[in-house]
Amino acid sequence: MRRIYSVIAWVIAGGVVVQAASIGFAFGGVLNHVQEGGVVDKALIESDQSGFTGQLGFWIHEIGGGVVIPLAAVALLVVSFFVRARGARLWAAIVLGLVALQATLGYAITDVPYIGLIHGANALAVLAASVIAALRVGRMARTRVEEATSDAVAA
Repeated sequence: MRRIYSVIAWVIAGGVVVQAASIGFAFGGVLNHVQEGGVVDKALIESDQSGFTGQLGFWIHEIGGGVVIPLAAVALLVVSFFVRARGARLWAAIVLGLVALQATLGYAITDVPYIGLIHGANALAVLAASVIAALRVGRMARTRVEEATSDAVAA
């Protein structure tokens, strides 16, 4: 179960990296679209047609941050109850709390654009917490294997 916990935590960390890359791609596409004379308005945003290169980045960011990462964070918390490692549940709960905050901030950006500042900073907190969760359980697993190996050799 430690390995599953660690893998899920690394998936969350990787998801944050994909989130950053996809939103960078999306806004790069928006800037290119405007520079070429295009207009970004409500009609373009609500249309199903691809209006510019990079529009896929918004979709990836929305699905990743609104579905994939939150589900992974819930899975991490569930798995943490079956992992016998100090702090596994605590770090899984921290990750889930930060992910819930991140999703809430993401949906609130349209109402208060300044929330984007907190949204970006919180993404780094999600990344850090998920990496810490993965490393702590991974280190404990390696330590136990080394202890078991040395005990077997001594016997």
